Formats: sequence, structure tokens, C-alpha cells
Amino acid sequence: MMATKSMNFKLDESQVADMKSIASVFNMTVTDIVKEALCDYLLKMKTDPFYLLTTNVEDADEQEAAEILEEIEKLSPDDLKIVKSETIVRRK
Repeated sequence: MMATKSMNFKLDESQVADMKSIASVFNMTVTDIVKEALCDYLLKMKTDPFYLLTTNVEDADEQEAAEILEEIEKLSPDDLKIVKSETIVRRK
């Protein structure tokens, strides 16, 4: 089992009320709702083309980052389909 960590954050009262209402209807806890929403958001962000294309890139300066983003924005969804994946292991 993966270790868990407690976090504190603030929400608008209306967001808390909405979560409590949804939790009641679906027989869930507010924590379950937050975890599920966060998992969905993280998956969305991890599959974002910008993240995928930049996550393993060394730090770029401001101009390089702007150029990378400009090129990414030109890509179509078809351009962004992963057609091959390969893991390269560095040997020491």
C-alpha cells in the first residue's frame, strides 16, 4: 500500500456544500470526491501535449520555452498521437 500524506487547503463555502451534497447522493465521503477529482485532473494534465513534450527536457530559457510552446500549439491532435514508445536505460 502506498503511503498517504495529509494536506490542508481552503475552498469556497459553495464548493464544500456541493461536495457534501454530491457525497450524500452517491454515498461517498468528501475525501473520496476530492481524491477522485484530483486523480482525474492529474491524468488530464499528465496526458497534456505540453507536459508530455517538456517533462523530460532540461530547463529552457524564456525564449526557448516560448518557441517550444509556439510549435506545440501548431500541432494537430493527429500529430500528437503516440505511435511508438521506447524506454532507454543508461548503463554506467
